[in-house]
Amino acid sequence: MTNQTAWVTGVDRGLGLGLARALLQRGWRVFAGRYALPTAELEQLQAEYKDSLRLIPLDIGDDASVKAAAAEVQAQTDRIDLVINNAGILGDIDATLHDELNFQEMQQVYNVNTLGPLRVAQAFIGLLLGSDRPVLANISSEAGSIGQCYRQNWYGYCMSKTALNMQSALIYNQFKDQGLRLLLLHPGWVQSYMHGELNTKAKLTPDQAAANILGIIERCDQFKRADGRPAYIDSETGEPLPW
Repeated sequence: MTNQTAWVTGVDRGLGLGLARALLQRGWRVFAGRYALPTAELEQLQAEYKDSLRLIPLDIGDDASVKAAAAEVQAQTDRIDLVINNAGILGDIDATLHDELNFQEMQQVYNVNTLGPLRVAQAFIGLLLGSDRPVLANISSEAGSIGQCYRQNWYGYCMSKTALNMQSALIYNQFKDQGLRLLLLHPGWVQSYMHGELNTKAKLTPDQAAANILGIIERCDQFKRADGRPAYIDSETGEPLPW
């Protein structure tokens, strides 16, 4: 049993739900940000871990929602040991320059995938730095890597994750001397609902991906980069990704 506490966003289903479940199974206390009303699976998890799981309404695309969630967590604990910024959206991944690009939708993808984690980081940094070993884990993607870019579309999603990577480097620069560990994690191809319905063709179940991610987090001190940037890791292989 551990006395560690985590804050995880996007726990409604998929990877976020898997992360919450895996942490609870490891004995963590989990504050879980959910976007919609609890699903049957989430309600079952809460019933099983009623003393360790707190569900909190959260829309990371909204300033007031993030601030309200942070205030609710702060009323119940004086520290958070681990923040996992998991919530995100996919947007249109088909359109190319030959098509009608939906720039308004791209702005929403950026608002959620990039500014959302920044809102969360700002709102929770005080609680996080109250830990003896604070860890901020941002769920990024190989799609955010400029060094290995091969796509010809996915504009909103890829650019939002690249910007998340830059954001993470800036946060790390500010707080690394205060002991903050920061990880950028590609979860692999996960069976998720980001396309609107469950993608059963994907290689990894949410529970498998969650186990990989927590394995990296538990060994985060092994992934220090010589260039001073936060570690950018493929959580399935444990190998670094090119920026």
